[in-house]
Amino acid sequence: MNPLQGAEQAVLGAVLLDPGQLAHLGWLAPEHFDRPAHRALFAALRKLRSDGHPALATEGGAIPLSWVTDAVEAAGRHVRGLTAVYAHTLISACPRPEHAPVYGRMVLEGAIHRTIAQHAIRLHQAARSDALQGQVEGALRRADVLSGVLSDLAQRWETEPRPVPPVPTPITASADPSPVSAEVCEDEQFLLTVLADRPTAMDEVVGWLRPGDFAAPAHGQLYQCLGALHHRGEPIDHITLLWEAQRRGLLADGALTADHFAAICDVVGAGDAGWLGEQVLRSSITRTAATAARQVRALAENEALSPGRLINHALHALGPLDEVRTRWQNATGRSPAHPPARAPAPDGPPPTRMRAALARSAPLPTPPGSNRLGPAPAPAASRPPSRGHG
Repeated sequence: MNPLQGAEQAVLGAVLLDPGQLAHLGWLAPEHFDRPAHRALFAALRKLRSDGHPALATEGGAIPLSWVTDAVEAAGRHVRGLTAVYAHTLISACPRPEHAPVYGRMVLEGAIHRTIAQHAIRLHQAARSDALQGQVEGALRRADVLSGVLSDLAQRWETEPRPVPPVPTPITASADPSPVSAEVCEDEQFLLTVLADRPTAMDEVVGWLRPGDFAAPAHGQLYQCLGALHHRGEPIDHITLLWEAQRRGLLADGALTADHFAAICDVVGAGDAGWLGEQVLRSSITRTAATAARQVRALAENEALSPGRLINHALHALGPLDEVRTRWQNATGRSPAHPPARAPAPDGPPPTRMRAALARSAPLPTPPGSNRLGPAPAPAASRPPSRGHG
């Protein structure tokens, strides 16, 4: 059985057996469950508790069967196929009702992984859409939302949100499975032509454009050559640029061919270096956002990662995008976009309850003389009796 599905069944079975366990699960919400039937049933159980169901007044005795039937009936209004038989299956799947907080912790872990994966997918979709439309706003907005979600989840899990690199890194920062479009290559080549033909144009872009912003590796390496000449205060023309490229081994290893170099340096550069640099940086933002999204999704799909490690690794994956965004704002003169404020969740966990959820299971005292629904063998000494249904 899938451990997560087993945990969902166990926490529901615990509440069906012992309604008092809901008092220890105030931080767990219906949306934390993966299966729709489980979400509907947990929501129904919480609603019955808030309405003051008679089963809650039972102390030390058997739980009335109406607790189960009423919960199934209420949940059945929202999902199909939920029967009392399945409710008793959930009861059978619960080893010990007093361990409900730990079962709930497992459910919350699965919800954190799913939530982060879903927002990573949306970030990737926004990045690919922006790349096609020549925009960046959608990707940056989605990145802000993902960052806010990570901070909110860190608060729920009571962990300190801080970027921590995963070892090993699931996806390298430069890896991008999508091919570079011809338009992006043309913008990069045109910019290099302008910079090689008008050396003073380097002053317009050198402060915020980096070699890693170029999609074509050869273009990034040639821009690095231009930056080196500019930094040393040496003259820039096609001869000095070719010499610098040769000194760096770009001609020997085939990274730059003679034809490619001629296509860049043997034409007149009449464009606006600043505007062309912004186009290159715009493309860099969408590629970096797509790479970060794939990294975060790969991390979220790693079930071996604890929520705290997952959150911190995901924050680290977003770091390169934050760096490119800062340079974009410097280049365009735009003020930083503040992520939307996230209102606290209505079912946000009080610290005392969350600490109880994160703690290891400790059997709760149970009233003597309680029985499960129907006849059952006497419990062993190592398994204290639990409350049951009458």
